[in-house]
Amino acid sequence: MPDLSTLLPMIVLLMGIGAFAGVLAGLLGVGGGIILVPAFYYAFSGLGYDNAQLMQICLATSLATIVFTSMRSVQSHNKKGAVDWSILRGWAPGIAVGAVIGVMVATGLRSTQLMVIFGCLGIVIGLYLAFGKAHWRLGEQMPRGIVQSLLSTIMGFMSVLMGIGGGSFGVPTMTLFGVPIHRAVATAAGFGLVIAVPSVIGFLLGHPDPVNLPPYTIGYVNIPAFLLIICMTLLTAPLGVKIAHAMDPKPLKRVFAFFLLLVAANMLRKVYFG
Repeated sequence: MPDLSTLLPMIVLLMGIGAFAGVLAGLLGVGGGIILVPAFYYAFSGLGYDNAQLMQICLATSLATIVFTSMRSVQSHNKKGAVDWSILRGWAPGIAVGAVIGVMVATGLRSTQLMVIFGCLGIVIGLYLAFGKAHWRLGEQMPRGIVQSLLSTIMGFMSVLMGIGGGSFGVPTMTLFGVPIHRAVATAAGFGLVIAVPSVIGFLLGHPDPVNLPPYTIGYVNIPAFLLIICMTLLTAPLGVKIAHAMDPKPLKRVFAFFLLLVAANMLRKVYFG
C-alpha cells in the first residue's frame, strides 16, 4: 500500500482539478472530460506515474466521472422537459457501438498516439468554441438513416478517444442541424451517458501495464481520482452556475476556447518536442 507521503500530493492535486472542472462546467456548460484528461495526464506524470498507458488511464477515469455527472444532468434537464428523447433514442445505438469500438482501439494504441488524437481534436473543438456562429446550419432537421448511423458511430468513437462526454461533439452537431441550443445541451447530456457506460465497462475489464501504475487503479480506472473528482465537481459546479448568472459567460467561453487551444497545442508539443 502506498504511504501517505505518496498519496497526499495526489489527493491535493486531484481535489484542485475537480474543483476547477466543476466551476468551469457550471460556468460555461462545458463537459468535464475535456478539462480532466489533460489535467489527469499532467498530474499523474508530474507525480512520477509515467505508465506506458497513462493516457488510457486518464481517458477511462474521465469517462467514469461522466457516468455520474451525465446521469445527474439528464435528470435535471428532463425535469424541465428539455431532453429530446426521440433524438436520444435514435442516436444512442450508433453512439454506443462507436464507444465500444473506441475502447478497443484506445487500448491498442500508445499513449503518445492518444495524445496526438486529443491534441488535434482539441484544437478543432477549441476553434469551433472560439469562432463558431449560432446561425451556422448544415440542415434544418437531424439526419436519419445511414447518415445518422455513421455520424452517431463516429461521435461515440471520437468521444472515447478523447475521454469526453456528449457535449463537445453532440451540441455542435445538433445545433448545426437546427436543434435549439437548450435542447441540444440537454440531449447531449444523454449522449454522454450512452458514451460513458459501455466504455467504462470495457476499460474496467482491461489490463494495463503494472509498471508505474497510479495507486488503486482497477482496469484503466483510477478509483481515488474518480471519487475525488465526483465529490469536488458536485461542490463547485453550483458556484460556477452562480457566477454565470452574475455575468455574461460569452467572453469567458471564448477565453476557455483559447485555453483549450493552448492545452491541446502543448500536448502536441510534448509528443513531438518533449
